[in-house]
Parts: sequence; C-alpha cells; structure tokens
Amino acid sequence: MDGTAAAGDRNPADNPVGGPAGSSDAGHGPEASGGTGAGQASGPNGLGRAGASRDAGQSGMAEAGTGSADSTAGAGRAAAPNGLADPPGAGASGDPAKKSSGRTGRNLPAAVGVGVALGAAVIVSLYTAKAAFLVVVLLAVGVGIHELVKALGEFGIRVPLPPLLAGMAAMTIGPFWGGTSFLVGAFGVTVMVLLAWRMFQGAEGFVRDATAAMFVAVYPALLAGFVPLLLAPDDGPDRVIVFVAVTVCSDIGGYFAGIFFGKHRMSPLISPKKTWEGFAGSTLACVVGGALLVHFLLQGEYWEGAVVGLAGVVCATLGDLVESVIKRDIGIKDMGTLLPGHGGAMDRLDSLLFTLVPVWLLLTLLVPVA
Repeated sequence: MDGTAAAGDRNPADNPVGGPAGSSDAGHGPEASGGTGAGQASGPNGLGRAGASRDAGQSGMAEAGTGSADSTAGAGRAAAPNGLADPPGAGASGDPAKKSSGRTGRNLPAAVGVGVALGAAVIVSLYTAKAAFLVVVLLAVGVGIHELVKALGEFGIRVPLPPLLAGMAAMTIGPFWGGTSFLVGAFGVTVMVLLAWRMFQGAEGFVRDATAAMFVAVYPALLAGFVPLLLAPDDGPDRVIVFVAVTVCSDIGGYFAGIFFGKHRMSPLISPKKTWEGFAGSTLACVVGGALLVHFLLQGEYWEGAVVGLAGVVCATLGDLVESVIKRDIGIKDMGTLLPGHGGAMDRLDSLLFTLVPVWLLLTLLVPVA
C-alpha cells in the first residue's frame, strides 16, 4: 500500500527499471539494442539507461561507467549478472503496457472498485461472524504467500509451499482460541517442518532456500497471526476496523497530498515518486482518523487514538517501502495481477502487515479490553 505518493504513487512508480510506467526521462529508459533481432541488453546492475548508443551490430552501452553488454544477432534479452533479465513490460516508453492511466499511474476506476469490494468483504464478514473474517484473512494471506514463493522461484530460490500454507493457517486461526502461546508454538513447529522439508531435497542451496523459507514464514505468515489476537476480544471487530482504517487513511491521505503537493522525493532509489508532502498528508489523515476511531469505537481518549495514528503512518510507509525493495531485488513490478488497479494480494497486504503488530500492541496497552 502506498501512503506517500506523488501523482499515482502505487507500484507502477516502484518500477524496477528506475522510473514510472511510461517514463522516457533520461536515466529511466531501458533499451540498448544491437544487431538484427538483438534483444534488450542490460547493464551489470540489470538496469538499462536511456541515451545509450544504438550502433547496429555493436554492443549497447549500459549504465554509464558500469560497462557494456553484448548484443548479437538472434540473441534474446540479455540478463544481468544476477541471472535476471529485465522484468516483463520494461521496454521503451512507447510500449502500451507501460503507459500509465493519467496522473494516477494506475487504472483508478478499477482500483476504487476493487478497494470498495475488499472493504465490503471485510466489514460484512467482520460483523457477521468472526470465523468468516478469519477465512477472508486466511485466503488473502494464502494468496500472498503463493505470490511471494512464485516470485522467489523465478529468482532461483526454492521455498516449499505446502508446509508454509499449513503453518500460516495454524498461525492465522489457532491464536483466536489459543492466544499468543499458540501463535509462538505454531511458528516454532512451522520453522522445524520447513527446515526438515527442504533437507530432504538435498544439500545444494539449502542455506539459501531455508533462509528464504524463514523469511516467508515471518513475512507474511507470522505477522498475519496477530489478526486473531486483535479480533478475539468482545470488541475485536471494532479493533480490527481501527487497524484497517488507520492503514487506509495513510494510503488515501498520502495519495491525494502527493498528487496535489508532492515535490520533494522521500526515497528516490527505492520508490521514486514518494514525497515528503505525501507523507505529511498520510500523517494528518492517520492522526485525525485514529483519534476519531479510537474515541468513538473503543471509547478511548483522543490522544490515544492520535498515538495509534502516528504509529500507523510510520509503519504503513515502511511496509510499502519494504515491499518495493523486495520487488526491486527480484526484478518485478507487481507481485501479481489478481486485483485490477492494485496488483497482487501482497501489493495490498504490505502496509497492513507492518501496521498490524504495533496497532495491536498499542491498543492492548492504551485501550485495554473492559
């Protein structure tokens, strides 16, 4: 989730080729072509540069000062030293797949429609039956794990999916009845099973694959295990609404503030379109939203809600940036295409996962269950 964007600060801005979708600015165009039928050559860091020479039959010049990549007749797209070719859709700015939808950089009607549908599913399931909401969470996180494992697999990392899904299910459902003790125990057993599962596949690449499996077991599986802890009290549905709404406030506040006022880039190397003005909009929306929601839903003090909002905006922004770094390292733009205008499930869960634990902790300490 983006909360600090300028002009459509979503994942199209987190384009691993270094610029927004459809950009042709110097330094952001990725092609360097050579002889007949030659594919796209990428530099040592996997990123082509605009303004590179296009001499026929000669190697295209990659990023300035970093060397060149050969372009020969009939060659496919040249891969970077880490074994990754440029991600799909990372061609010249004339490629229709790279064109953004106006200032927003995404299909705004589709994004709004999907967002409304997701919000309705959350609210209806939450206030109909707590178990129904846990099923929604289980499905969403399960899809997110599948997307992440698939992306890592394209990077040459083998992560066992079945034990991850089983462990995630245990961590997402069990703590509703078993509390934090069950969550810790389920996580420990999941780690053991993952290590043993990978062991039987041989020693080559064991440390690499096992480390990636531990990463996915924590993000998103373990973090999602705090949802049932937040939901379990009698006022659990209201607490979940506070958590989700604060995260959404960060997204919406930063989105519009970034569009209308964004000028100063926050992190050009990670997410080039995030701005400090967008972050200010996220902060204002989260603090006001948190104060009102905590006061009227949980009967807490306004200042307690403001603290929750401050923690929410910081963690939501960090969660979005972490997801951007993961995608840049792997070499993809979105984790999936399940949600039109948004990307994959992990592209929606990123901020929520990072916001969940701090909000649960603050609400437990500041607004204890009566």
